[in-house]
Amino acid sequence: MLHLSSSSSPLVQCSFSMGEAHEPDIIEASQLPPEIAAFTKLRPSSKLFNLRWWLLLSLYTLFILAGQTAATLLGRFYYNQGGKSLWMSTIATSSGFPLLIPLIFLLPSPSPRPSLSKLAITYTILGLLVAGDNLMYSYGLLYLPVSTYSLLCSTQLAFNAIFSYILNSQKFTPFIFNSIILLTLAATLLSVHSEGGGGGAAASTHLYSLGITLTLAASALFSLVLSLTQLAFEKVIKAETFASVLEMILWTGFISSAASVAGLFAGGEWRGIRDEAAGFEKGRTSYAMTLIWISVCWLVYSVGATGLIFMVSSLFSNVFGTAGLPLIQIFAVVFFREKMDGVKVVALFISILGFANYLYQHYLDDSNKKKVVRRADHS
Repeated sequence: MLHLSSSSSPLVQCSFSMGEAHEPDIIEASQLPPEIAAFTKLRPSSKLFNLRWWLLLSLYTLFILAGQTAATLLGRFYYNQGGKSLWMSTIATSSGFPLLIPLIFLLPSPSPRPSLSKLAITYTILGLLVAGDNLMYSYGLLYLPVSTYSLLCSTQLAFNAIFSYILNSQKFTPFIFNSIILLTLAATLLSVHSEGGGGGAAASTHLYSLGITLTLAASALFSLVLSLTQLAFEKVIKAETFASVLEMILWTGFISSAASVAGLFAGGEWRGIRDEAAGFEKGRTSYAMTLIWISVCWLVYSVGATGLIFMVSSLFSNVFGTAGLPLIQIFAVVFFREKMDGVKVVALFISILGFANYLYQHYLDDSNKKKVVRRADHS
């Protein structure tokens, strides 16, 4: 079982067991510079642990890249084939949580557990925020081409830096600041570059602008949710097991889905679902399977993203989510024949530079952290 400390105790420690006991490496938190301690949790120097840590990290990263790419493309496919319900799209985004129930029963319950009232408040707040975030993303995907939509989503990284600074003690450095400027510039280029008829609803200039605004707002809210999730692990849940990750996804997914279903009925969209399924160009079966696989793919993404938040930080999780956005743009050109004009290419290049600045900053922080660990080991 993997254990990673996320509490605010005087000691920062990591340990794992695999058939036999191993003494954990313990490092005094005071030995770590604040910017290092805030950016990533400390790992012990055991080679066996490092191998397991990197394997788990790679698995979560694969979940993020595969889940995000497939789910976004399926969301565009839903609209292209005649899907119209924004609330149905929103429900599909978070309704895959029941698939986690068997796993939670198989895994040991997180211990110690916070009070039920604290958990209920935490999961309810996060679930409602996720529901609102998914709805705005649904609007953005309806009104924008996938390539434009995914480029705008890269601003999550800039928003995440701001929220991590406020909520998670993330320090600003020149490279992080450069990244924020570059990602903001890329979003600005797209916002002044109007594309008529790019979205699934043959969006007018007004709807195109609305799609950009809502996608940027959704990116900001998504980044806030990531930082709040990290804060919840550190201050409320404090459990160091994979079961706590799954419980977080399950209950926030349940609250988000319940809120989305309420929106579906309150807005009256439920009356048109039968006609929407009947008018789906690929047929009723394809309509149902599209929504099901959207749910499954976003669930896979959620496991990867929440797992990286638990293992490292919300910022680290968002870095790899942003890294996968160019894949969406490439597949959008291949499968949906979207045009990749000069402005989009420039915006993509600027976004990659912004991501590279973030990645290099993490490399510097990781190198400094390893030096601290080596000095502590020899002291």
